[in-house]
Amino acid sequence: MRPPKILQVTNTPTPRRAIQELPDELISQIAAGEVVERPASVVRELVDNALDAGATEVVVRLSAGGVRLIRIEDDGMGIRRHELPVALKRHATSKIASLDDLQNVSTMGFRGEALAAINSIADMSLLSRTDDAEHGWQLDGRTGELKPSARAVGTTVEVRELFYATPARRKFLKTDATELAHCIEAVRRHALARPDVGFAIWHEGKLIEQWRAPRREAMESLTQRLSDVMGETFAQQSVAIDFRSDGPGTPVRVWGRAGLPDIARARPDLQFAYVNGRFVRDKVLTHAARAAYEDVLHGQRQPLYALYVEIDPTRVDVNVHPTKIEVRFRDSREVHQAVRHALEDALAAPRAGLLAQAAPLALESEAANATPSERFAAPRPWQQAGMHLPPRQDSRVNDFAAMWPAAAPTVPLTAQEPPPAWAPASGLPANFAPAPSSAPSSPLSDAAELPPGDWPLGRAMAQLQGVYILAENTQGLVVVDMHAAHERIVYERLKTQLDEASLASQPLLIPASFAATPQEMATAQVAAEALQALGLEIAPLSPKTLAVRAVPASLAQGDAVELARSVLAELAQHDASEVLTRARNELLATMACHGAVRANRRLTLEEMNALLRQMEATERSDQCNHGRPTWRQLGMRELDALFLRGR
Repeated sequence: MRPPKILQVTNTPTPRRAIQELPDELISQIAAGEVVERPASVVRELVDNALDAGATEVVVRLSAGGVRLIRIEDDGMGIRRHELPVALKRHATSKIASLDDLQNVSTMGFRGEALAAINSIADMSLLSRTDDAEHGWQLDGRTGELKPSARAVGTTVEVRELFYATPARRKFLKTDATELAHCIEAVRRHALARPDVGFAIWHEGKLIEQWRAPRREAMESLTQRLSDVMGETFAQQSVAIDFRSDGPGTPVRVWGRAGLPDIARARPDLQFAYVNGRFVRDKVLTHAARAAYEDVLHGQRQPLYALYVEIDPTRVDVNVHPTKIEVRFRDSREVHQAVRHALEDALAAPRAGLLAQAAPLALESEAANATPSERFAAPRPWQQAGMHLPPRQDSRVNDFAAMWPAAAPTVPLTAQEPPPAWAPASGLPANFAPAPSSAPSSPLSDAAELPPGDWPLGRAMAQLQGVYILAENTQGLVVVDMHAAHERIVYERLKTQLDEASLASQPLLIPASFAATPQEMATAQVAAEALQALGLEIAPLSPKTLAVRAVPASLAQGDAVELARSVLAELAQHDASEVLTRARNELLATMACHGAVRANRRLTLEEMNALLRQMEATERSDQCNHGRPTWRQLGMRELDALFLRGR
């Protein structure tokens, strides 16, 4: 066995070469390395052109995963005969003509590089016919030969033997099955953006995917397309989004559908975000969506969503990357806040209140733009229908107030009033006080006088092992984790009361100093107000040293330097208000967990029913603070299946 050859580095000078222009073919092949990564890149670019041409039907035909053959057929407006040779030239396009057009791009393609790049690394031909032509014309990309050919109005682009001119690139391709999967994913992204267009994918002569264009209203067609592409489970277990920012200038509109936390996945493979109809991978949008789901997702689960952002084209730069899959916003903070608020408002409504309506969730525009306190005080649909708690029969409901410390007011609970106040001994600012309740305190009575259908979460029947509440509604059996449910109720109440307050801080007897980086020094000076709101006081001791003089009271026993470094790193990457909200929520979640009713505590039926009614009126009550579900519905069909009834 020969020893491996060792590459020896020498200092031999490189011979001097003259600076010269590269040949056009080599330039196109270099550009192709950026535009065309794999067959899916070709599919994406050609489908973009088909949609820009006004196509209503797009057919994709592939062979060997797109390596041997890619043929895109559309019924768009077509290309005129004299424009066919020009279409294969570098930087030739009909979509922009000036810098103003580039800054106001409204089409999918605009760079004029795709066809020239593809033609330089593959065997390509164009066949097109316009509505005013007697027949079509076919152009051979290699020879430039133009000849008449039969075709209906539209364009067919055929690409054979991809990367034959650059065999080194072809070696990096994966198996045919893998490349085919990427091609399907590229078309799927277009299908979600254009529900008015029909798409079909053929591979080796077999139809493998098809999404028809429904002849319905725009929103109905989108719902049907989402069901076809992302599955019926997503269509059924998702909520509608329709939000419009009220900032200065042109508002940002965010719409689409967001999957419920119950159907979250381990992989982020069903997350689709579009900006003005263009599929993008943008860190701003991804982070905003993750922040909105942060309060309701368990662990590292990934949400499902299809988000459509509409913004003035002049406020977004799509000319960032040759693949056009990245964008840059002029005001990224505004877009981040719009996406986050849109998702938070859609996910806030408790799903328990929808059981009695048997209709998909639809957010009204007024509710979408309401503040958290307004949404909390607004009457729910089931409250508007006249649902209320029955009058009290005995005084046992007062035991429900014992779930909170003695400082809480011992008033009966109603479906209209917020949860009772709960004030822990430490960790809250001095000005923290429970908000007064203006709702009437109706006494409770026997819940059996009302049929179960009057309550979305039903009527409590029993408590199981001191952990779960069993309730009956019109659908069947409801199982509630009482600690998780009560934890969410207390948590949302604390967030509402602390919206305008800051976290209490505790000065350190001996300030903790540490050597800071230039970025940490700058962040400490710029974000001084945000640090103070977080209960932190960080001041410079020298040009390269920071001192922590105060920390949040609840974290006084922790590592002050480590806390300061982590907070400064967050503030350097994200908006100060976002970091403040996250830190506040983490603290309140811990406090709510300790203040919620514990397992193995025996509750009376009145206490159980009062807890169910609070769940129906509390935002995000379907999940606890840690993202675990608070209740589950077992329908009669599922119960019958357990006992083989009807078989």
